[in-house]
Order: sequence, then structure tokens, then C-alpha cells
Amino acid sequence: MKKSFLIFLFGIFSTFTLVAQQTTVKGSVKDAVTDEPIPDVTVSIQKTILTEKTDGFGQFTFKSEVPLGEQILKIEKDGFTTKFYPIIINEGKTLDIQDMTLDLAVTNEQDLFTITLSDDELNDDTSGSDNISGLLSASQDIFQRTAAFEFSSSFFRIKGLDSDNAKVLINGVEMNKQDTGRPQWSNWGGLNDVMRNQELSLGLTPSAYTFGGVLGSTNINTRASNYREGGRITYSSSNRSYTNRLMASYASGLMEDGWAYTLMIGRRWGDEGFQDASLYDSNSFFVSVEKKINDKHSLNFTSIYAPNRRGKSSANTQEVYDLKGIKYNEFWGDFDGEQKNSRIKEVEEPILMLNHYWDITEKTSLNTNVAYQFGKVGNSRLDYAGGENPSPAYYQNLPSYFLEDDDLAGAYEAEQEFLNDGQIDWNRILDANLTNNITGANAAYVLYEDRNDDKQLTLNTIFNTEINQNILFNAGVNYKKLDSENFAEIIDLLGSTTGALNVDSFSQNQFDLNNPDQVAFVGDKFRYNYNLFVNEISGFAQAQFKYNKVDFYLAGSVTKTDYQREGLYKNENQVYIENGIERDNSFGKGDKIEFTGYGAKAGFTYKISGKHLLDFNGAYIAKAPSIRNTYTNSRESHDYVGVINGVNNPDINITEEKISSVDASYIFRSPIVKAKLTGFYTKIEDANEVGFFFTQGSTTGFIQEVLSGVEKQHIGGEFGIEAQVTPTIKLKGAASVGQYTYNNNPNLYVTSTSEDFIDVQGGDVVNTSGLVSTSNLKDYKVAGGPQTAYSVGFEYRDPDYWWFGATANFFDNAYIDVSPLSRSTEFYTDADGLPYNDYDPAIAKELLKQEKFDSYMVVNLVGGKSWKIGDKFIGFFASVGNLLDKEYKTGGFEQGRRADYRALRDDVNLEKRVFGPKYWYGRGANYFVNVYLRF
Repeated sequence: MKKSFLIFLFGIFSTFTLVAQQTTVKGSVKDAVTDEPIPDVTVSIQKTILTEKTDGFGQFTFKSEVPLGEQILKIEKDGFTTKFYPIIINEGKTLDIQDMTLDLAVTNEQDLFTITLSDDELNDDTSGSDNISGLLSASQDIFQRTAAFEFSSSFFRIKGLDSDNAKVLINGVEMNKQDTGRPQWSNWGGLNDVMRNQELSLGLTPSAYTFGGVLGSTNINTRASNYREGGRITYSSSNRSYTNRLMASYASGLMEDGWAYTLMIGRRWGDEGFQDASLYDSNSFFVSVEKKINDKHSLNFTSIYAPNRRGKSSANTQEVYDLKGIKYNEFWGDFDGEQKNSRIKEVEEPILMLNHYWDITEKTSLNTNVAYQFGKVGNSRLDYAGGENPSPAYYQNLPSYFLEDDDLAGAYEAEQEFLNDGQIDWNRILDANLTNNITGANAAYVLYEDRNDDKQLTLNTIFNTEINQNILFNAGVNYKKLDSENFAEIIDLLGSTTGALNVDSFSQNQFDLNNPDQVAFVGDKFRYNYNLFVNEISGFAQAQFKYNKVDFYLAGSVTKTDYQREGLYKNENQVYIENGIERDNSFGKGDKIEFTGYGAKAGFTYKISGKHLLDFNGAYIAKAPSIRNTYTNSRESHDYVGVINGVNNPDINITEEKISSVDASYIFRSPIVKAKLTGFYTKIEDANEVGFFFTQGSTTGFIQEVLSGVEKQHIGGEFGIEAQVTPTIKLKGAASVGQYTYNNNPNLYVTSTSEDFIDVQGGDVVNTSGLVSTSNLKDYKVAGGPQTAYSVGFEYRDPDYWWFGATANFFDNAYIDVSPLSRSTEFYTDADGLPYNDYDPAIAKELLKQEKFDSYMVVNLVGGKSWKIGDKFIGFFASVGNLLDKEYKTGGFEQGRRADYRALRDDVNLEKRVFGPKYWYGRGANYFVNVYLRF
């Protein structure tokens, strides 16, 4: 008995000893302002999969085995500034960190320091706007935040890459458009307060929702139960894109009956932003409703409706800017005392989404989604089939046109007329149509809209499981089906009662031979009408492994994509007589074009210590080209890259675009300093680029320019650092130095229906366009923002909850987009096919030298203050962009209208170039003011 009792006591003692020796990490988090505990804070140990949530008392405890030694504890919650705490975990000890604090996130209250261009969508018809600032706003990485808030106004691109190399998802559903491969942020514009809950995967790093792209992915979580309970009202004023913004939102939080809802409405409006007549008219509506069925199942419904209208602004030659300034916009004119812009972009594409969340076990979940997006995107413009070009900046209206012929009087008269007016003459347009009404002629001018009416269904399911404390596995399957209607529709006859004749004014051919000499009125389709059908099925799988010293991951994906065009018009430009038989290349269904994409990526992080880390990533991705870079002239024909006038060209084969990418980083983290230095290399192969423009020289006409087999090389480095030098002062800096170049001489061909490309051979009419050559682009710089950017700044936060910051940003090595046609045999070949007899290689080299824009510096200021009144918060902040009102070019392109040696030489030698490059300028001094009430 005594022996048994001693064994019992020994067992009890041993148990207590084991408990006492258990390694534990616990603590609490509270609000830095209210000193109240904060529930639902995510607490994680960096570079592990260990994550816990604080309870209603702000307390947390890690129940799984924790790693030993130097670690970084990360605490984060939507609406608060994420913090990192260096800790040391000793074996058999309890680490108790009580009363850690979180501050309201200044970046949230800043509401995106500069109103990001992803929201503005400025110049979205060009590559100039193709930045990824919207992807980076939730990043904790100092370089990424700088790129989002400081570099975006200069159209800076991370690693020099387009935004189609990044994925944007809402609740796990990909939102990138099939047409361009890019996200269209205006589909949820003006809903900032409910779109801030973002999970960002930088670069090639793993995402729990998608395989991603070279630039990473952003998942926007709109699950109703994840929003902080309460409401918010915001008013903003600016002179950037819109002049006024009003937003109101309210979230219920998860209620006792298992329901949760979040609502938001917003409006942005203004007669013009920084550019003349760039009107903005946008309304935004958001509803998210969730029902928690039980501990394992929850359903969430999200509806987003953000219709918006925006007046576009023009790219201009330097001659135009010199006369009218950088705010000038050629697209508008006075009409009955109001600014009437002929180029309006209207987007109305509601999103409906149903998400099912299933927590199969504590460590395994399945997220299944169905989403449906439908609606229209319209871009208006003037058609002048029976009249002169109405653009006030048309080259024949400018002084340079007259100076070319030494007509000084005509040049002076044109200059004065442009200076004193220089806008669209709507009254003259109306008079021309009224005159045609009397004579019975069809409309000389109409206002029409290029329309895309899309219906897209997306189904997917995403599986996540924690196999053990070291291994996390993710996988997903996704299906997309897109039906896209594309057509031109008349929206205003501008006083005409006789309608518009549906005939090509250049070739005088019928746009639709099935309905010849059609007369179109308001609401009628004309010019072109076709459907595009897309089917895409994809899957990915990845595994993440996390250990004390080394973390690594492996991921793979496969995607099957097919495109098909269905022509609803029989376009006479695409009807040929071949061997006495009529051949049509426009009506009915064309070939089904199929692609198989695949991707593989891997990476690892070596933790030298809790402060020093090395990170490496690599990927190889093959993906289908976007629709825009697949079909060469989908408005008229079935032709796609490699198919010319309905015939396959053996020298060109459309295929998947291939991307190889590697990067390596050194990361330093301490309580005072955080820094990251990254080197990267990306190679793009088998890319296509399709362009459209008018040319005149040895051949004249409206052409489609097709580059295939394009290779590009992007190499460079990024650096970001911030130092909390005092409790109130933070210094920060960032730099990006890159070299982005064409890496080969790609195939080039042009197609056209203009007379210079038409020949009669043996009684048959033959289109002789489409002859394949090469464009000597190797070593030319890839256009698209500065390739060198630096930022230095500071931020002061007063304990009394006001703050102020300033940055100076330096930009260099930005280049114009060169004309591929000018770098081909077309440049030195006469109309007879022989080289020019007066060709001078030295002069040619100078003519073809790529223009480099001047370097420049932009200074930005931002500051604000918040007050707590009872249980409510009032906040104010303001920012000034480009404080010194610096004028600078953000981009531009060479006009291809004079693409041969003689024409370009003569144009460059003029006092004022008639067809000089067209440029975009950045905004001058601008402001943004924001006031909010949170309750």
C-alpha cells in the first residue's frame, strides 16, 4: 500500500513537472487609443504556420508546439497597423506578453495617399495606365507601399511588368479580364472602406487562393462576419480625377442568430479633374450577407454594383502642349454653355457572388464559390464618315502643317485659332447634319459607342489543409465561361434625321453584305458586330514547408483555354475572289483557338537568425495570350496571329507566352530597422503585340501592326528601408533600378484593307498585306514608366494622434514607345520594293534613336489628425502631390504615320514636326482632402 501511494505521488509530481516544463507563448492585445482589449486579432509566429486569434478579452495562447530561439511575433487586424515583436522562446518556459497595442492604420485613413491610378483609370486606352498600384495598397513591405503611394502617379511598374502578371481575386474568385488579362478596378471603385481586407502575396510567394503570377496576387475578402462592427461616413475633395466623394458604410458583425451583414454606398463626381473636361460620375453599392449555419458551414452572398462614367483625356504632340499646356484635352467642346466630351468611358458590370465556407476539421477547409458578372463597357467617339475630322488637334489644323509648305500666314492663322479656341466645334457638326437633312444625304457626323457586353460565369473550389505543424497544402480547381458581345452602337445622331450609312468611308465597302446600304439610327448597331466565346479550366496545387531554419514551397498549375469568334456581319473588306470562288473571312464562326498553359514555381527562405533572412524564388509560366493580343482585327475578320487573310502562315505559329523569373532577397528586421534588398531577372518569350494606326509613306492607309515571337528581358534590383529612429519619427526610403529591354528582333507584319495593299491579279482582287518581315527591336528599351525610381521621406506621429509626412521622389530612364514598323524593311524600302537610293545609315541611326525622357523629382506631403469623442472617432487628413508643380512626361509613343526613311527624315527636319510623338504628362500640383466619422 505504501509502495502504491509512493508511485501515485511520483506520477502526480511527474505530471506537474511536465506541465511546468511545457513551452508556451501567450499574451494580450489592446487598442492603443481606448486601452480596450481587441478581439479577433491574428497573432502569428513569422515563417511558421502557427496562428491564433485573440478572444473577447484580447487574450491569446499558442496551443501547438512552438519553435525555439529568436522569433518574430506578428499581430494584425483589418483597420489597424500591423506590428512585429522580436521574441526569444526558451524551452520549458512560458513567454507572457501582456498589453501589446495596435494603432489605427494611418494608411487606411490616408485612403491611398495619392488616389491610385487603378481607381482613376486614367488613359486606360493606353499602356500608360497599366500600373499595379491597386495591388499593393495592403502590403506591409516598405518598397511595395512606396510603389503604390509614391511611384504610381509616374506610371511606374514593379519590375517593369504589366498588371496582367498579377492576379486579383474577391473571395477566391479571379477578377482579371479575359480581354486584356488585367483587373478592371473600376468594377468595385468607390468602395474603399469595404475592399480593404486584402491578403497579398508578393511576387512568386505562395497564396492560399491561386497559383498567381510573377507579380503575385491580391485576394479581397468581403465576408460579412470579417468586418468590424460599426459604421463610417467619409467625405473627400480633390482636383485629381473626381472633385467630390461621399461614402457611407455599416457592418453588423456576427450576431447571435448567426447572421452578419455589411452595407455600403458611395458616390464620386465632378465636372473635371486635373485634365480639362475629364468629367467623373460614379455611384457604388455593396451588400454582403452571411449566414453561419453551424460551426462548420457558412454561406456568404456578395453583390457589387459600381456604374461609372468618365471623360477621357488625350495624348498630344509637344506642339499642342506648347500652345495649350499640360491640362489640354482635345476631346471636348462647348455645347450650349457646357463642356461636352466626345470620349466617355462608361462601365456598368455588376458582380454577384455566393461563397460556401466549410471547416471540415480544425485544420482543413474547403471554400466553394460561384460568381456571375455581366453588363457593359462602352467607349464613345465621333464618326465623321461624311465630314472633316472634327478634332481641333488634327494635324491639318495645327501651325506645323502650314509651316511644312512655308505658309507663314496660314500657320499664324491656325495658331491663333487654336490658342483662342482649340476645342471641338459642336455647332458646326450640327450644322453639317442639318444641311444633309435638307439634301437627303446621310449623317456627316454621329456619336457612337464601342461596346463590350460580357457575361461571365466562374465556378471554383479551394482546398486548404494543415497536414502537420510543418506542412500546409493548398489546391484549387477553377472554371470560367465568357460570352462577349462586341459591336458599335449609335448613341446620338447629332441633329441628323437621315441616319448613318453603314459603309466603310475609306474603302466604300459594305460593313455588312447581308444587309447592304443599311441606314442606322440611335440604338442601332453598325460598323462591326461579333461575339467572342471563351472557356477556361484550370487547377493548381502547392505545398508549404516551414521549419526552424528553412522554409520552402513547391507549386504547380495547368490551364486549358480556348477562344472562338463568331461574326454577325459579312464584312465586304474580308470577302475575296480566289480562283473564281468567293471566300469570306468574317461571317459565322471561325477557328477554335486552343492553348494549354502550365506553371511551376518554388522558393525557400533561410533564417540566419530572427533578424537576418535570405529568400529565393523561381518560376516558369506558360499562359495563353490575352484576346487583345490574339486576334489581329476581330472587328472585321477571324484572323489571329499567324493567320493572314484566312490562310495560315508557316513562318508564324501562335503559342503560349512563356515567362521565366527568379529573384533573391536579403531581409533585415529589428525593432528599429526593417530593410529588404531584392535582385530579380524575368524573361518573356513568344509574346504577341497587336496595334492599330494610320500610316502614310511608301504605303498609305489604316493598318493592323502585328508583332509575334517577342522576347523581353527585365533585370534589376529593389530596396526598401524604414527606421523608427524615435518613438515619433520614422525615416523611410526605397529604390528601384532596372533595365527592361527587347531581347530579339520579332516577326512583324501588317494587314490593311486600304487601296495601297490591294492588287488585281488574273482578274482576282488580292490583298497583298501580311508579308512577314522582322522588326529590329533588340536592345531597345521597353516603354512603360521610369526604369529608375528613388524615394526618401519621413513620417512624424505625435502621441496626441496627429501625424505628418513628406517624401521626395526621383525618376529617371523613362523611354518612348518606339514604332516597330519604322524598325523594319519598310523603313528603307521604296514602293517598288527596292532600297531608297538616298538612304544614309548615319542619318537613319539618329532618326531611329529611342527618345529618353528628362529625369525629374516630385515632392509629396501628407498629414492628418484623429479625435476620439465618446465611442466615436473623427479623422481628417490631406495630401498634396507634386508640391513643386513639376511638369514631366510619364509616357508617350512614336506615331507610325511617317514610318519610312524619307518621310521621317523630312518630318524631323521641319521647324515643327507634323507627326511628332504623342506624350502623356503627369499631374501638376494637386490635392486630396478627406474627413471621416467612425462609429
